[in-house]
This record gives sequence, C-alpha cells and structure tokens, in this order.
Amino acid sequence: MKGAFALVREAVRAGQLIALVSVVEVADVEGTVSLPVLGATIAVRPGLDPFGTLGDARLDRTVVADALVVLESGRSTVRHYGAQGGPGHDVTVFIEVFQAPRRMVIFGAVDFTAALVRAAVNLGYYVVVCDAREVFASARRFPEADEVVVEWPHRYLGRVGGSLGPRDAICVLTHDHKFDVPALVAALGTRVGYLGAMGSRRTHAERTERLREEGVGDEGLARIMAPIGIDIGARTPEETAVAILAEIIAVQSATHVPSLRDRTGPIHPVAP
Repeated sequence: MKGAFALVREAVRAGQLIALVSVVEVADVEGTVSLPVLGATIAVRPGLDPFGTLGDARLDRTVVADALVVLESGRSTVRHYGAQGGPGHDVTVFIEVFQAPRRMVIFGAVDFTAALVRAAVNLGYYVVVCDAREVFASARRFPEADEVVVEWPHRYLGRVGGSLGPRDAICVLTHDHKFDVPALVAALGTRVGYLGAMGSRRTHAERTERLREEGVGDEGLARIMAPIGIDIGARTPEETAVAILAEIIAVQSATHVPSLRDRTGPIHPVAP
C-alpha cells in the first residue's frame, strides 16, 4: 500500500499541490486515552480525500481543514492543537507545503518584457510570455522565458486561466487597448493573486473607461495595479522590473508599499 511520503513524491513529480502534515511534538496529558504518536502523517490535496491519520478523527478533520488553508497561502507552518482536536498545545504538527513554481504570465512582447522575465526567473517564477504578434513573440527574443506563446492573451487565459491561483501573477505590458482590455477582462475571471497593467495615467484612464464598457465594476478595477509597480522612480526596463516584482511581493504578503497607482501626477517626475 502506498504511503504518504510516496504520495507526496508522486504529486511533486506531477507538479501537483500537496501538503504533508507531520506530528512533531506530543505533550504528556494526564487522563488522555490516546494521543497521536510522533511522526504520524496525513497527506492533504485540494479536491481529494486526505491520506493517513493522526489517530483521532476529530483531530484529523481539524488538521485537514487547516492544511487546506495553508496550501492556499503556499507557506509551510507549525500549528498547535489540544487533545482530539480541541484548543491547546498538546499536539504540535508541521504542515509542509509542496508545490509547483509560482507562475507569471506576461502579456506583451515589448522592450520591458525581457528584463521582467530575467528578474522573475531569478525569483523562482515559471514565466510565460504571450503575444499575438508572431514577429515579436519568439524564444530568440526571450531565451530565459519558460514558454513563449503566440496567441491572443484572452484566448490563452481561456485555456489556462482556471489553473492560476493566488500565488501567481499576470502582468499586462501591451500598451494597446485591443490587446490589454480583453486580456484584463479575462484575467479578472481568474483567481490570480496579482494583476498589473503598464501604461501612463492617461492610458489607464482610457483603459478603465473601456473596461467599464465591458461590464467591469469597481471591485474588478480595484484588483488591477495600474500604473504597474511601486513608486521608486524606475525608468529603465531593469528598474521597472524591480518595481513590478516588489509590488507583487507586497500585494501577495499584504504589505503596504507606495504603489504608483496610489498617487497622482507624472509617473516619471521631471528632474529639477
């Protein structure tokens, strides 16, 4: 019979999300009939039955529910539980998350894209560059990208958007309403954790009007970080890549930073 560790190994090889819950400490509680033994494990996968047991059905249910939340966050953690799943510190478990690399989808094979690809790959992202223009979207121009796709952005998201989640990011760098408006509408239909769009304030104001015409409301518009990036005075493609990735980290860690969209005035102030 397949064990929890073998299940984790298979899931990792297949690029599937899985958590392994392991008992790492058990207190000596007087009067308790039974407690989990050290090393007891449960493998937890979204949408599938858990595998294994910690020795108590109530504790199993509590731990599995918590592990699914931890899987959503993508960060391993330690949790404490009372005997049989109640409150307390009788049982300590380590919830270890195993997951495929975070994904970044960049729409627009433009000058800034290559720098963003390089920086994102260095942070461990699986990076896809997508553009409908075959002359621009080529592996030769973006050799560091994991994939270069020649397709309309909204059609690409129609195929893969359902697999994107809170750990993933979409960056729209197209600067062209005929590309970026359908792309943003499609992106808002995903669970992606970060959605940013490049362009001047005037460009984004025009884009916002078009998005409203497409039925996007205030809640959807609030998800779009535009102009993209944090406010660090970035000008070059490399500096802009840093600003974008810093904003992604801040958004996904719920940390407040001075984003460009939060202030008014020119994106690139005139030097004194």
